[in-house]
Amino acid sequence: MIERYARPEMTAIWSAASKYRIWFEIEAHGCDALAELGVIPKSAAENIWARGGSAEFDVAKIDEIEREVKHDVIAFLTHLASFIGDDARFVHQGFTSSDILDTTLSVQMARATDLLLVGMDRVLAALEKRAQEHKHTITIGRSHGIHAEPTTFGVKLARFHAEMARGRTRLITAREEIAVCAISGAIGTFANIDPLVESHVAEKMGLGIEPVSSQIIPRDRHAAYFATLGVIASSIENIATEIRHLQRTEVLEAEEFFSKGQKGSSAMPHKRNPVLTENLTGLARLVRMAVVPAMENVTLWHERDISHSSVERGIGPDSTVHLDFALHRLAGVIENLVVYPEKMKANMDRLGGLHNSQRFLLALTQAGEQRESAYRLVQRNAMQVWELFRTQGDAGDGAFLGLLLEDKDVRALLSEEDIRAMFDDGYHMKHVDTIFERVFGGA
Repeated sequence: MIERYARPEMTAIWSAASKYRIWFEIEAHGCDALAELGVIPKSAAENIWARGGSAEFDVAKIDEIEREVKHDVIAFLTHLASFIGDDARFVHQGFTSSDILDTTLSVQMARATDLLLVGMDRVLAALEKRAQEHKHTITIGRSHGIHAEPTTFGVKLARFHAEMARGRTRLITAREEIAVCAISGAIGTFANIDPLVESHVAEKMGLGIEPVSSQIIPRDRHAAYFATLGVIASSIENIATEIRHLQRTEVLEAEEFFSKGQKGSSAMPHKRNPVLTENLTGLARLVRMAVVPAMENVTLWHERDISHSSVERGIGPDSTVHLDFALHRLAGVIENLVVYPEKMKANMDRLGGLHNSQRFLLALTQAGEQRESAYRLVQRNAMQVWELFRTQGDAGDGAFLGLLLEDKDVRALLSEEDIRAMFDDGYHMKHVDTIFERVFGGA
């Protein structure tokens, strides 16, 4: 993970110290269950908690042991034995390494997801607040980057809110799917450990139970989890890209907050660049990088191999750390986004009312004209407005209206009053309340 793009709350989950503490808790809870079953003395389970629970695990020492034994779990158990003494022989009875590693990964991913949900909630709150603020701020909608019909900036943000809300729902489902425990022994058959141990550890660690774990938790769960993170990252990029486009000099309908003392370029003092949303675009790519390797991890030899292990040591922390950072960065961008309603209106009007072309097409068909000929009537006037815009940079307010009023074929079907009435921009806004009710409810 890159420290520049990491929040300490998330990195703490993936620290070596946190990992070893979880390893210990899984082993100790397992010993409690084994003691209840009479497999090991209860005094041993109590001693393991007393001595191991207060231990400060020495990461450097464990690493030193691992360099000799070439096995991370054995290195930890060897280090743990130095605290516990003779009762250490009762630790890890009937367990296999993957029982510890996979269950720990489940705990870490579940805890990481809880932090991601906090970030999602902050983004959703920011989107809702700004959407309500700009519910009726009219702006031009664009398809293919070209002026289409009016919308409101609030509707834009409401659309992003709905998208992120779907992402939140998917993330909750992904958490449920990944938060499972496997304490089933060397090949997953419970030959040397009672299933009650697994149930006890799962309850204590706040996990569900993997019904058939072979030697590992099946990796389709992990693939679905990382795919969900990838979709959320793509939604972040979707919002970021819209802001980047709106901040372009020729558009400038909204821009990232530019703080006092901030500098945009080492060479050009005038620059105000969309650096935060560009950064979000890059972070989204980093999160999505995990998706294909996670999919490829689903296929393993027989009951297991370790081809997935090295991948997950990277993508687990990297994806959650980067997405966590991106969510909070996005929330900050939205909270502080500078919006220019007057520029939105001015940009919309530069094409002289062309955004009403569909209204005229429909009106002409309702007046008795065939659709193809109605289309030609509207388009021939619209293309003249485009030419004015191309040559002058601004078609001029009312250019489309003027041409339609002078077109004898149009006037044969529509009165001047009818034509003028169709330049009411409120027509495009009449169902904004319905959209907001669908997204935010009727409050």
